[in-house]
Amino acid sequence: MATPPLPNSRTAPDGSAVIRVLSYNIRSMRDDEDALARVIRACRPDLVFVQEAPRFFRWRKHAARLAAKSELVVLSGGATAAGPLLLSSLRTTVERTEDVLLPLTPGLHRRGFATAVVRIGGARLGLLSCHLSLQSDERYAQAGMVLDRLAAMDVPHAIAAGDINDRPDGRGFRRLAAELQDCWAVRPWGGEYTSTPADPHQRIDAVFATKGVEVLGCGVPIGLTGVRDGDLRAATDHLPVLAALRVPAS
Repeated sequence: MATPPLPNSRTAPDGSAVIRVLSYNIRSMRDDEDALARVIRACRPDLVFVQEAPRFFRWRKHAARLAAKSELVVLSGGATAAGPLLLSSLRTTVERTEDVLLPLTPGLHRRGFATAVVRIGGARLGLLSCHLSLQSDERYAQAGMVLDRLAAMDVPHAIAAGDINDRPDGRGFRRLAAELQDCWAVRPWGGEYTSTPADPHQRIDAVFATKGVEVLGCGVPIGLTGVRDGDLRAATDHLPVLAALRVPAS
């Protein structure tokens, strides 16, 4: 049975914008790159919040190739953000970008944020792609850093998305959901669980939005036209999260 469609991207006469946002951990493109690009294209996103983008030899070339295959462009991130990456459609006008490295805890992986401020239609919004720590205390602190960074962007609306490495009842996830809208919880659509593609049993990837953004639907695009189960399993070790959001004009 096909998943009901999400609203299409569009700009209203008042300048508000309906946008499609995709969050996706791509495991450094170590799996089936063509399947990955097919999934992204089928979701028709305006913005893609990537985690585990290539970080080593010729990483910029790999990111650019994925963007081209997905009919998108690179906004920011990659190795300079320790893995998070932002892609966008040509609908997006970029105001500024910044890659942020977080404090390093000895013995743990370096983490960072890929951020941008963009305009789509008459809407101005901040973006933040993140991949939080596997360690509970560090993850909780990093969730606070996400909130601090969004507040520092000085934008009317913002979206943060990524691999939270935490379930909705975890401290880090709850810290984000206390200040932001957990888009799946607001208006569930499609599938819920993002890990793993072979055995989906937990929701550790999410899209969050500030309070003024209207959530039109959010979830794993299982059954969406053009998204094949085989591609979801072959593309990477996470399932993507797709959201449709209405952002008011600024």
